[in-house]
Amino acid sequence: MKLRPYQQAAVDAATEWMKKCIMPGLLELATGAGKSYICAAIADWVHQTSGKRVLCLQPSKELTQQNHEKYLLTGNQASIFSAAAGSKCMRYPVVYATPGTVKNSLSRFGDQFGAVILDEAHTNTPTIRFIIEQMRKANKNLRVIGMTGTPYRTTTGYIYQYEPDGSFVPELEAKEPYFNTLLYSIQTRTLLDQGFLTPVHADPDLAASYDASGLQTNSRGQFDAREVEQVFEGKGRLTAAIVADVVQHSYGRQGVMIFAATVSHAKECMESLPKETSMMLGGDVNMGKKEREDLVSGFKAKRFKYLVSVGTLTTGFDATHVSVIAVLRATESPGLLQQIIGRGLRVDESKADCLILDYADNIDRHGLAGDLFKPVIRVKGSDGEAQSLQAECPHCYYQNDFTARPNFDGLQIDDNGYFTDLQGNRIQTDFGPIPAHFGRRCNGQEISMTERGVYERCSYRWTFKECPECEEPNDIAARFCAACKCEIVDPNEKLRQEFQRIKKDPYLVSTDAVVSWKAQKTMSAAGNETLLCHYETEYRKFKVWYTPESKAREAVSAWEGLNKAVYKGHVAPDIETFLKFLEKGDQPKTITYYRDRKSGFTRPLGHNLQADEALL
Repeated sequence: MKLRPYQQAAVDAATEWMKKCIMPGLLELATGAGKSYICAAIADWVHQTSGKRVLCLQPSKELTQQNHEKYLLTGNQASIFSAAAGSKCMRYPVVYATPGTVKNSLSRFGDQFGAVILDEAHTNTPTIRFIIEQMRKANKNLRVIGMTGTPYRTTTGYIYQYEPDGSFVPELEAKEPYFNTLLYSIQTRTLLDQGFLTPVHADPDLAASYDASGLQTNSRGQFDAREVEQVFEGKGRLTAAIVADVVQHSYGRQGVMIFAATVSHAKECMESLPKETSMMLGGDVNMGKKEREDLVSGFKAKRFKYLVSVGTLTTGFDATHVSVIAVLRATESPGLLQQIIGRGLRVDESKADCLILDYADNIDRHGLAGDLFKPVIRVKGSDGEAQSLQAECPHCYYQNDFTARPNFDGLQIDDNGYFTDLQGNRIQTDFGPIPAHFGRRCNGQEISMTERGVYERCSYRWTFKECPECEEPNDIAARFCAACKCEIVDPNEKLRQEFQRIKKDPYLVSTDAVVSWKAQKTMSAAGNETLLCHYETEYRKFKVWYTPESKAREAVSAWEGLNKAVYKGHVAPDIETFLKFLEKGDQPKTITYYRDRKSGFTRPLGHNLQADEALL
């Protein structure tokens, strides 16, 4: 088995990581990169090097069997441990398995295993994490390598904490990632440029499309099932017209995969497809295992042209002749859309390219119009407009990227990320120098000198509280000292005091719930028309003047912010228009503000942000 250069590079990156570290490492391997071959090579290296067994976990029976077949090309044997695949063999050193079957037999996976390799690592379910935790109890030096083409999740962003160059992935993009470092990355665009994948393009000239603009994901990153039904089911002529458009675009092509939203929707699609050359897979509980396998084999053998899929075949399915991907469903994440597109990227002598037909505005929804394979990843609910500030750690010199604090007074900032005065001296308070960012601790890491195979985070803190017993610096929210374990102080009491201090001081930035609000047209002292707004919050009453005709950046931002809060994103061109439709608008839920020390005027900074909360 001879690996391609990038495949060997991925294997080398994984093996070098495992030589020095026991923390989970990740490989980003685009669809079509040959994860099966890379997995086989890594598993073979682990066994040959350590003599230990290797567990390769895949989320499905199909992937388990596919990866197992590739391993056999090394010239060695491997086992399959998957009830769905009809085997629970542990004879050979490398075991390909599905998580559910392993969990039910965990006692058989003890200290004889030296590594776990996770395929489709972005799925990383609680079951998988539980398996690894239990195996670590038997072997504390267990290695973990993940592989995926989409190293992110819908709600929590990237699944790794450090880039290959060692830079820290900010909290706006990664929330509690499982993998320590992205060891190597080969992306779809690179494989396309090197000729390892089929060129792909999306045709924007479609006859019709579904209106899925109203679909919103819930806290689990999923669409509401009833809303999906309303968008896609029972559309009659619309669905018939869309399917007819798919057929027309597919003329002269072979291998067409249609991804439907629901079982009922898939059946509606089938009604408009040529019956003799179309089949449906997924959602039908009456389809047996053999019948399903025969259907998939028949499609791969080109015995029919159109395959309608419902919730299946998005990963681990390879039919190289597929040259049309028709997406007739809404995808919750860019990762899922890319997995679907990936079904048509395999190289085949029968096709020159792959055509993507998106009938549910998925490409626009995920911001992929410019590049189908380059999504913008953010943690759900994070502020994508937050400003970043780079601060060099004075201890380890790591370049940290933190979220910047507001800097209304235009203060200077030194290389270490502290506010300074005009002479370059750090501005001091009773709690030390003031950081110009919200970062607390350095994100740099280095191999531990005391615990083998583990990276330790740099100990430098920009903000901390000192333990009164041992003087160890601790996080400002810590209740007990990390070193001597003594109680430092009740952090809730400090937070309550800080809350009261902010609310009593009008010159500090506050975000209050708006109790009452009214707006009226008035004139400024200079004779200019202004919109005067009266705010009443739980803590104070104040006035704010808005000047839509001003070109000043602060005035423009304030006017646009008010309009977006009242008119849900629309911005009135002038005061008259604003007041004309005021009855149809909404009262701002909250206002973020402070009083300017020089002018005495209250300055608005935003609306409808999360109100400050006092701890009870």
